[in-house]
Amino acid sequence: MCILTFVKPGISPDLDALRNGALANPHGHGYALLTDDRLTVGRGMDAAALITEFAQVRERYPDAPALFHSRLATHGLRTTENCHPFTVGGDERTVLAHNGILPANVRPEPGDLRSDTRIAAEDYLPTAPFGSLDSWAGRERLELWLRSDKMVLLTVDPAYKHSAYIFNERHGHWSDGIWYSNRSYLPDSWAAEAYWAYCVYCGEFDDAGLGSHCTSCGFCADCLRPFPKCECPAFDGDERYADLLAYEHA
Repeated sequence: MCILTFVKPGISPDLDALRNGALANPHGHGYALLTDDRLTVGRGMDAAALITEFAQVRERYPDAPALFHSRLATHGLRTTENCHPFTVGGDERTVLAHNGILPANVRPEPGDLRSDTRIAAEDYLPTAPFGSLDSWAGRERLELWLRSDKMVLLTVDPAYKHSAYIFNERHGHWSDGIWYSNRSYLPDSWAAEAYWAYCVYCGEFDDAGLGSHCTSCGFCADCLRPFPKCECPAFDGDERYADLLAYEHA
């Protein structure tokens, strides 16, 4: 879910793209960027205000990595507290933002009003379950856990080798020095056609015209659930997904 944007140092953000992404993902917004020796973070429900604020801060600090996130909620309340990015373990030196639906071990239990990403940032990832993210093994373990999800981490913590990380970068794409986790930032004039041609969950191009389910991963654009959790009645017994169902239950 959502759209996650990473802006390389020295690159100006495409504000029109951020606005388009916010329209397609309207449930809260946030940004982070390095400003001198700390992170500056903003979050809120008003997309226009956050984009303006982000642009102003970016203008003062053009030579640092930055991220912007707009949310399409699947877990947790639609509140500022559930807007990305989140501090990792409460340490304000490191934040992360995410696009997708995380595995079941970080999804909220009944009564927990947090999003899955917030739970991962606050409770799970601080335990270093994958080892060092600066190692190839640690990075690979995290990306396998993410599946086709994407994550950006920004940090000023000297324990990290780098100030910015994109995990599962290959599932997004670059355009003019800016990385996008999916194509829901496309212009309004043809966004609807292009947005559904690219799966918002796995990012794969899908022009087969077979309805709301992605033919690559089975994600349902109607009920916003990953395969095989679709709650739409037509999914069970749909012969087009027989191979996916057989693989899932093998």
